[in-house]
Amino acid sequence: MNDERTKLIRRGRYVEVASLVYNIAEVVVSLTAGFATGSSALISWGVDSIVEANSASFMIWRLRGEEKGISQHDVLKRKKIALSVLSAAFTIAVLFILYEAISKLISGETASMSRWGIGILLVSLVVNPMLAWGKYLYGKKTDSPTLKYDAIDTMICEYQTIVVLIGIGLVQWQGWWWADPVAALLIVPYVAWEAFNAGRDAWNAKPDDADKGCENTK
Repeated sequence: MNDERTKLIRRGRYVEVASLVYNIAEVVVSLTAGFATGSSALISWGVDSIVEANSASFMIWRLRGEEKGISQHDVLKRKKIALSVLSAAFTIAVLFILYEAISKLISGETASMSRWGIGILLVSLVVNPMLAWGKYLYGKKTDSPTLKYDAIDTMICEYQTIVVLIGIGLVQWQGWWWADPVAALLIVPYVAWEAFNAGRDAWNAKPDDADKGCENTK
């Protein structure tokens, strides 16, 4: 691996470290505020942040291996695992969104106001696009589909942030209790499609093919 590519991979890993740290902050603030106020929207958003943190952790592991110059077989193996984790993360996000949205529609539960919760949502509106841009930039420069998918995952979190803010706003100021769950359901098809794409690419990543390629070059 040349020095320039190693440098780009390292920078991509730094972006993932920043994402992990911020996602942990999201989890702590949103779940604390959500359970304190009984806001299922904030709790759902916090659980999605747990998924984001999990994805970032696997991405750091995958990129660190490539940065250290591990074999092509191990690179593909880590790529396969990372893509599988991202696909699972998307799927879990879909399930939680569906659960929260349908539960609200059935029970008629309204979202509660929380200054801390709204605060972290507003901060995320600014931070998440920057993280997504960094992941996509280095994913493109290093031809890393896992970084690109993680950038999409971060933007999904951004869309969900907007949905939660709009839902809480309409419930609090217009009394439209159904606005939050309906808005949440609108992003489910998009998230599900990305789960399928990541899973498909994970299936197509075959570490054993790298070994066969090495044998053919001997």
